[in-house]
Amino acid sequence: MTQNESQENPGGIPPWTQGQLPEPKPLRWRNWTSFIGPGIVMMGIQIGGGEWLLGPAMTAKYGGGLMWIATIAILLQVFYNMECGRYALYCGEPVFTGFMRCKPSPLFWIGLMMVLNISALVPGLSTHGAAMIASLILDRPPNSQDLWLVVPLAYACLFAVAFPVVMGGKIYNILQWVMTAKIAIVLGFCFGLGVACVSGENWWNVVSGFVKFGNVPVANVDGTERIENVFGHWWQTGEFPLISMASLITIGAFAGYAGGGGLANSTYSNFVRDKGWGMGSQVGAIPSVVGGRSVTLSHVGKVFSLTEENLQRWRGWWQYIWTDQVLVWAPGCFVGMALPALLSMQFASSSTIVDPEQMKVAQAIVTADGIRNSEIGPFFGKLLWIAALLTGLMVMLPSQMSVLDDFSRRWTDAIWSASSRVRQHWRSDQVKWIYYSILAMYVLWSFICTFLFSKAPKLMTDFIANFNNLAIGVTSFQILWINHRLLPEQIRPKWYQSLGIALCGVFYLGLAAMVFWFKLVPLWLTGA
Repeated sequence: MTQNESQENPGGIPPWTQGQLPEPKPLRWRNWTSFIGPGIVMMGIQIGGGEWLLGPAMTAKYGGGLMWIATIAILLQVFYNMECGRYALYCGEPVFTGFMRCKPSPLFWIGLMMVLNISALVPGLSTHGAAMIASLILDRPPNSQDLWLVVPLAYACLFAVAFPVVMGGKIYNILQWVMTAKIAIVLGFCFGLGVACVSGENWWNVVSGFVKFGNVPVANVDGTERIENVFGHWWQTGEFPLISMASLITIGAFAGYAGGGGLANSTYSNFVRDKGWGMGSQVGAIPSVVGGRSVTLSHVGKVFSLTEENLQRWRGWWQYIWTDQVLVWAPGCFVGMALPALLSMQFASSSTIVDPEQMKVAQAIVTADGIRNSEIGPFFGKLLWIAALLTGLMVMLPSQMSVLDDFSRRWTDAIWSASSRVRQHWRSDQVKWIYYSILAMYVLWSFICTFLFSKAPKLMTDFIANFNNLAIGVTSFQILWINHRLLPEQIRPKWYQSLGIALCGVFYLGLAAMVFWFKLVPLWLTGA
């Protein structure tokens, strides 16, 4: 079977054309700008809901006992991301285009991806960002009486995060710049405060929690919960403990946001292309309005001939993916998850907010309030309260910007490749007009959605994260399929790589099924 014959091509997407695979620069520090990029962008995007909202909420309630869930989520996502990168390295297309090359038709896959992408229509991060700005203005955490301030601020945040993507030549360039700055500011603040103010006991609690596999919440007779290890309990009693389902949605959301989650991870293939790795350098990128006049994007991907020289170059490019994910992205996700959790464990108990759920206040604001009311003192407490809120804002707004880009980018690529009319009549430098049209419609919808969900920002976060579990679970198997079906045998994933992404699919589909069965079905049956 030849390379082009391996494409199912049921719906008219043209076969790949031929191109020349470039020689990758050696993985040396003097070339660091060449092999550092997509992982940094992904890390910056994904230091958001999981790390700043759900991770601290989990540690405030359970200590570090459930951090092992993040360990499994991040490690499995490494396999997912690398397989997304594999497809883009070979043909310069995002994996979504690979889905549309499979049966039954591109239209079927577009419909399925619309369903799986529904969580992106709920702009939770900008609403949390607006609450942090309101906290700075009011000098206290906002409550339900402050919607007159929070809602207009949420609109302003949505407009603000859409603005940067109009410049930078390639839209990817501005994302890389913003996310690099975000990582430096956020992790720098958390690490500095953690070293100066967090006790050694809390450091150990969080760090050791990443390897406490099998810890689960168990209900006490008084309705409270405690952490129990299922393996230790079984060893002592011969039976497994009865797991509490009271916080299942929060735990599912924590797993859904740890690392990345949902269709956001599949965007790694877009970033590999836009960075110019592998055959991405032969395809192009989505240009911005300002500075993107010379940037173009091919409608379909390009592949290379399977000569020994090209396969050697392929192995060099694969080292880029491995380095980016194993040495940059994954460690960054662990650090990004641990540091905000440390601050929550140390300071949340000092907060004046008694019931964050009832007040609809994010855990990040609870932590900031706890810092202000801790034993640090009034002057430094007030200063760090402001710094913590500004850091939280630096988390939320760039992440919301990435959601805008992710949604617009995904559907731009779908239209650009699947529509025969667009392929025939649109020049390679006109893709930006599709991107910005989708972006404008998304921002308009986000204004409406922000108004509808303004009273329940945490509900938005929980919904997004749990729906993300379904999306990443389904697409894990889709990516495994296209990489075995469409790619030539020489560069297909090895058995352990296939096993890794398959386990990723099982893990996330299992979480989605548990939330559906134990939380949603009872609500429907009772009519609640």
